[in-house]
Amino acid sequence: MADKKGNVAALLPIGVFLVLYLGLGIMFEYGMGISMGFYNIPIVVIFLIALLVACFQNRKVSFDRKLTIMGRGIGDKTIVTMILIFMAAGVFVGTVGRDSAESVAYLMLSIIPAEFSVAVLFVVSCFVSLAMGTSVGTITLITPIAAAVSAASGFSLPLCVGSVMGGAMFGDNLSFISDTTIAACQGQGCKMGDKFRENFKIALPAALVTLVIILVLSLGENITGTVQNDYNLIELIPYLIVLIGGILGINVFIVLLAGIVVGSVVVVATGAVPATDLLGNMGTGAAGMFETTMVAVLVSAICALIRENGGFVALLNGIKRVFKGRKGGQLGMGLLVGAMDIATANNTVAIVMANPIAHEMAETYDISRRKTASLLDTFSCVFQGVIPYGAQMLVAISACAELGYAVSAFQIMPFLFYPFFLLLSSLVFIFVIPDDRGYTPHHGEEDLEVVEVEETA
Repeated sequence: MADKKGNVAALLPIGVFLVLYLGLGIMFEYGMGISMGFYNIPIVVIFLIALLVACFQNRKVSFDRKLTIMGRGIGDKTIVTMILIFMAAGVFVGTVGRDSAESVAYLMLSIIPAEFSVAVLFVVSCFVSLAMGTSVGTITLITPIAAAVSAASGFSLPLCVGSVMGGAMFGDNLSFISDTTIAACQGQGCKMGDKFRENFKIALPAALVTLVIILVLSLGENITGTVQNDYNLIELIPYLIVLIGGILGINVFIVLLAGIVVGSVVVVATGAVPATDLLGNMGTGAAGMFETTMVAVLVSAICALIRENGGFVALLNGIKRVFKGRKGGQLGMGLLVGAMDIATANNTVAIVMANPIAHEMAETYDISRRKTASLLDTFSCVFQGVIPYGAQMLVAISACAELGYAVSAFQIMPFLFYPFFLLLSSLVFIFVIPDDRGYTPHHGEEDLEVVEVEETA
């Protein structure tokens, strides 16, 4: 790969995607005033247009040969494994539902003094997103509780919502069933447990500092009132199985299968879901992963053609001219996925797009696979957690509006402590704390679940 001549023109499909998606998103959201404008754009269609552009390039290669190249990219073990995990995670979420998240919040709010209620919102959001694997789902569930806390206690609504969003991004970054974790780990060929340990030492200091700041701000207020509601903690059992199994390093498919089986028993036994609806819920959960799965398929096909045409060599050569050494390479990876996230407003899509380029960078800069996966996930969550047009921010604002509370993105942003401290912690671990694990070229680290992406001829 390193001996091939780079071809900047081969990167045109990525440019076409970014221009169309970002341009239409800005026009819909801000020009036409369409709510959730970025998310009204069918991202699969934009990727299909980018794939069409890639197919029209390099006329010396026949279309049949291009189909073969795309087929190899899509059929790689890494991509197949990623898709299967997406489906299994979707079935799990569809099986267990999300009601138990509210139970955790109401339990903690009922036993902890009111002056600590914002800290409770942050901690609960961390746990719920870690268990559920979705920041948007966590924000959807916990933001109404945050609004109730604000109204009952007197804490400012932006502080409460910002704390929920920060906690949601903590779990999104670390969860074993998060789309971002699945995409980063499978794209780089490392175990989720390894990536979790790499990420945890970066995320924990940021979370602790965030919690301290929230407590300092909270204790300075004169707070009264409480929030009470019913809760049922039995439904937490499947989430705990997945969380503990992932931390122990058990195979992700076994962990998810156990979670699905136990979750099925729990929701039926407690009457939360009729037995006749269980299969339908599983199907709905799996269907919820359709767009993410199609993005993975299309991006792998596009990237296979770009790689064949020398686009990645050109991009890597440009990166090497700007970022020097292993530390510079790690920063380059972070900024690469951050730029993709700014353009797509979707951290999972940003990781899927950045994966093949980061894979080449890891080899060039001698960066371990688990470190690469950690950087991609962490920096994508940093940017996704603060952009004012991201789904997380828009869902939080919409949830407040539905309850009759008005709050803007720019009112919330100063209280997004966790993403900002996560960025600071990441930079400390890149430039101050040494990383002595290097890239392993072929067989990978001793405990790899998958092999690296095979280069097409």
